[in-house]
Amino acid sequence: VQLVESGGGLVQPGGSLTLSCAASSFAFSSYYMSWVRQAPGKEPEWVSGININGDRTWYVDSVKGRFTISRDNAKNTLYLQMNSLRPEDTALYYCARISGPAITGWEAWRGQGTLVTVSS
Repeated sequence: VQLVESGGGLVQPGGSLTLSCAASSFAFSSYYMSWVRQAPGKEPEWVSGININGDRTWYVDSVKGRFTISRDNAKNTLYLQMNSLRPEDTALYYCARISGPAITGWEAWRGQGTLVTVSS
């Protein structure tokens, strides 16, 4: 399993970012996928999940209405559109080959992460 996240960066509160995750070495279109984040000094937190076809999505309550997960199976790519960002969204964001929201064993199925920093 190879997953490479990109798109992180420094953004002001209220701003937007779109994260991407390029998948390879497995049949991406056959798996549910998720985004998981880990803030400094905190436990990892499942953020959002998406089914195989992309027509069902799930979110942790704290990002509902602000974040949108999507996928392009033709491009083997997972996305996370993040709007109205808050300082508490600051974290390392990982894509993972899990359905969520349980994240037991997720470390075996994740990329290297991309850092999102929300600060003025």
